[in-house]
Amino acid sequence: MAFIFRWLVRLASALIVIGVASIALAYYFASRSLPEYSGTREVAGITAPVEIVRNNANVPHIFGQTNDDVFYALGFAHAQDRMWQMTMLRRTAQGRLSELFGERTLGIDEVLRRYDLYPLAVSSVAAQTDETKSALTAYAAGVNAWLGAVNAGSRGRGAPEMWLFNHPVSPWVPADSIAILKLMALDLTSSLDEEVLRARTSLLLGSDRVKDILPDDPTSALAALPAYASLVPDVPRFMPNMRLAYDPLSPINPRGLSGASNAWAASAGRSATGSTLLANDPHLGLTAPSIWYLARLELESGGVIGGTIPGMPVILSGRSDTVGWGLTSASVDDQDIFIEEVNPENPSEYRGPDGWVPFRTRDSIIRLKDAPAVTLQLRWTANGPVMPRGQYDLGTITPAGHVASVAWTALSGRDTSMSAALAITKSRSVEDAITAGRDFIAPAMNLTLADRNRVAMQTIGALPARDAAHQSQGRLPSFGYLPENRWQGRFPYEDNPQFLDPEGGIIGNTNNKTVDRPFPRHVTHVWGDTQRINRWRRLMQAREVHTRDSFIEAQLDTVSFAALTLSTLMGADLWFTGDAAPLGTPERRRQDALGLLSAWNGEMNEHLPEPLIYAAWVRAFQQRLIRDELGPLASEFTHVDPIFIERVFRDIDGAGIWCDVIQSAPVETCTDIARQSLDDALIWIAENHGEAVEAVRWGDAHVATHDHPVLGSTPLLEWVVNIRQSTSGGDHTLQRAKTSGRDPDPFQNVHAAGYRGVYDFADPDSSVFIISTGQSGHPLSRHYDNLGELWRRGEYIPMSLDPDLARAAAVGVTVLEPVN
Repeated sequence: MAFIFRWLVRLASALIVIGVASIALAYYFASRSLPEYSGTREVAGITAPVEIVRNNANVPHIFGQTNDDVFYALGFAHAQDRMWQMTMLRRTAQGRLSELFGERTLGIDEVLRRYDLYPLAVSSVAAQTDETKSALTAYAAGVNAWLGAVNAGSRGRGAPEMWLFNHPVSPWVPADSIAILKLMALDLTSSLDEEVLRARTSLLLGSDRVKDILPDDPTSALAALPAYASLVPDVPRFMPNMRLAYDPLSPINPRGLSGASNAWAASAGRSATGSTLLANDPHLGLTAPSIWYLARLELESGGVIGGTIPGMPVILSGRSDTVGWGLTSASVDDQDIFIEEVNPENPSEYRGPDGWVPFRTRDSIIRLKDAPAVTLQLRWTANGPVMPRGQYDLGTITPAGHVASVAWTALSGRDTSMSAALAITKSRSVEDAITAGRDFIAPAMNLTLADRNRVAMQTIGALPARDAAHQSQGRLPSFGYLPENRWQGRFPYEDNPQFLDPEGGIIGNTNNKTVDRPFPRHVTHVWGDTQRINRWRRLMQAREVHTRDSFIEAQLDTVSFAALTLSTLMGADLWFTGDAAPLGTPERRRQDALGLLSAWNGEMNEHLPEPLIYAAWVRAFQQRLIRDELGPLASEFTHVDPIFIERVFRDIDGAGIWCDVIQSAPVETCTDIARQSLDDALIWIAENHGEAVEAVRWGDAHVATHDHPVLGSTPLLEWVVNIRQSTSGGDHTLQRAKTSGRDPDPFQNVHAAGYRGVYDFADPDSSVFIISTGQSGHPLSRHYDNLGELWRRGEYIPMSLDPDLARAAAVGVTVLEPVN
């Protein structure tokens, strides 16, 4: 026995030694790719020395003698910190993820190949201004200089992920930057999902009920659309979902998780400091590292500082010493689905307005890791590319003998959006920026502006010109051969909404409705927000004048206007009712929950139980309303629509009928459904967060999931690469923290403000900004998550153009010198 015990001890010791050695070896190889931020490097492609001064938050401040040298250094810095992220964005746009990840990403690659984004980016290079071409070329040279340094210096292949997914990295070219901008357009649009869901719902309910469950903004008239079955006959009433499961590597977001944002500005007359103020917080999916990267560029026109996206040489949201700009999604209806009839005698043809027309086709080969290559036949109609039936659930609304094609403003081979974005970065006034926005195509954005004297908001991006006789006004898929359904180009830039120097001195956007214009100059039927705008209006009107701090307070506000409205409606007949009940009974738990909510001010604070009770209650309430009418389709309605709930409770246009369960004999009331759904919610809370309803925390359910898109679900590694944080806010707060909406963690915070900035032009160097993780994409770097805790707590870092402040306590200074 002693002999066996000694050998077991030796074996266990050996395993421990091997484990420790393996971890040490992995750490050694991974740490080899940590960049050094201090030193002098000789590089080809610059005309004079360039300094990259990284301040104490690792924000690079770049000083050079020419614009091209500065953009070169930005490319170098981006690649130093985010090389893996940049190559993944490029691979996604190219439809080449499957070369690394095999069949897992085949569906993603297929849809990107069919959109043909990368070839369109390549052809768009020639459409850029000479200045932009020069900037893109210099930026690409800077990226390639770092790639060359990695190869020459054995720097751990540039990123630890490269050890797990080893592949050759091709040189960066100008088209890569344009392709990433097009990829952002895909990330921000949701029109196709809305069209498909509206069509599927129409097939089940009829158009008169669709306006309840998919309501318009209540500030406009509600009009019933034609039933989808009358537009496109021979489609089954219901077909199971066909779409692929969501993958974090996909740029196509689930419905409800497309782009959102806040931006507002105050004129000098509404500012306590005597000059303008601007705040901006764009919302995108949370990842580790963040999609945002902070940088300061000293251009020939002056210094600019703000948020960039690695892969592009532009400041997307930021300021110079004279003007600031911020972006919000304009919610433009920039996509349409066309049902194309295929010639039954010749499947290479489709019906056009004047008869059968051949598809334009091209073969595309997708190479897969550890599997044979797949050859796709890409097809286009005059309306746009033909999409697979499994994408966007198109197969559920496409009749036999037909295919679905997609029109989209981003599908331009002469896309000048990059030139426009670069011109905005260099603008010196509100007028300059508005003029620069003329050439912006996609994604359509609301550009909020402030210089020292003026404020404005201008919608930039193409608005598709539809025929006034369009059968569905672009809200439902329609036959592509009918001339009235086809696009007729785009409206002139002058038709884009513009607001300049408003009389009240305050301008802003929370993705809310900005104009009330009739179709086809309507911008969209589906605006991104109907709730946050109410809270924003109250905060802006509560003060005669504003300060930087009041703008920060509004940006971080967590009071939900929707929660106050809906909890009042749902609890109207339940507050303080019922007999006394003993501890532990459902009746007592219901009374305790209602007691907490009755005194609640709607603040979605992470430390409170009320936000979790409310969120679980209203989610259960909506599911009880719709699941009998919609059946399996109810699972597509992942997020609560406050307008729908309010229409039901107020019985607007007979919407109260939703409270009656049509499959049961009794006639249920909305009070019955409210009480039952509250019990549902309390059972769910007890099972997942504990029996003591007064002790649960919203933050335990509302965890921000900054997950690594590739390694985030890998056992053990997930503890290293993912960043999880308890957070406040919710779906309808100004500090928007959009929940996933899907079990088993429906309240995880998955979509939020990855960048926040507040700019004060009375004292520009007092401006502040922050991103949600850190500057570095290397999990072993102390700059991987160092800004994340500040972001969670609602803190910021200085956004100064003072070079001395940047050099103070700098983490490193890199000097790039031209060779010879």
